Amino acid sequence: MAYLDVRAVSKSYTGNGRRNEVLTGINLAIERGELVAIIGYSGSGKSTLLSLLAGLTMPDSGRIELDGVPIVGPGPDRGVVFQNYSLLPWLTVYENVALAVDHVFRDRSRAERRASVERAIALVNLTAAARKRPAELSGGMRQRVAVARALAIDPKILLLDEPLSALDALTRGTLQDEIERIWEADQKTVVWITNDIDEAILLADRIIPLTQGPRATLGPSFRVPMARPRDRKGVNHDPDFKRIRHEVNQYMLDLGRRATTTDTAPLPVLPDVHPSHRRAPVAHP
Repeated sequence: MAYLDVRAVSKSYTGNGRRNEVLTGINLAIERGELVAIIGYSGSGKSTLLSLLAGLTMPDSGRIELDGVPIVGPGPDRGVVFQNYSLLPWLTVYENVALAVDHVFRDRSRAERRASVERAIALVNLTAAARKRPAELSGGMRQRVAVARALAIDPKILLLDEPLSALDALTRGTLQDEIERIWEADQKTVVWITNDIDEAILLADRIIPLTQGPRATLGPSFRVPMARPRDRKGVNHDPDFKRIRHEVNQYMLDLGRRATTTDTAPLPVLPDVHPSHRRAPVAHP
């Protein structure tokens, strides 16, 4: 059995008096220590899938197990990093991380909990900023705090929901390198939700597309055989990078075309609006 095992999972929501099927027949098997990227178009259900893995919402059908244990709600065995940092603004970097550690490791001594917090902060290179509050940090530094908080509770798996999408390109590249370094050091199992194909190839062992909704499901798995560590400049000349990039891009483009040709929803009828008659403006000398 896979470390993370998702079998025949479906999820729908009810709104405006109708049932909206978001995901259907999701099957996913991830081995211990793998970094798997889930890619997809906006609105395809990527965040819904991550919420199911985190136990923040329950599937309508199917089952999800982590290390042989069914996921029936949130738990400290899963560390989640969201797009929007989710930090408490009145707490320092240290206090934001310590809040999670104190909640999960209540039975540990104060010295042990302090060591866990300090180790996590050092892992994301924020020791010098440990006493600063979120408002004093850049966007990239805030996201590092979110990663440190997730790592500090020593989860079995990290779930990253487009954690770098709100950052500028330079900061995003820097943080990609940092997260890869952290993954190499800790060898955590990681599910990374992203819509950036190059990011997925740079970081992942496998890339799995999510088809377009409604009733989205997972497509084929694209393995990334490139050696680590991966140099972001060097990969542009790597034949495997070029091949995988072409294959994944082509698959996603085909998904987009199929969605366009099968969309039979009627277009809204626009009102028949005509411009009002106005007297021409008087020219002034």
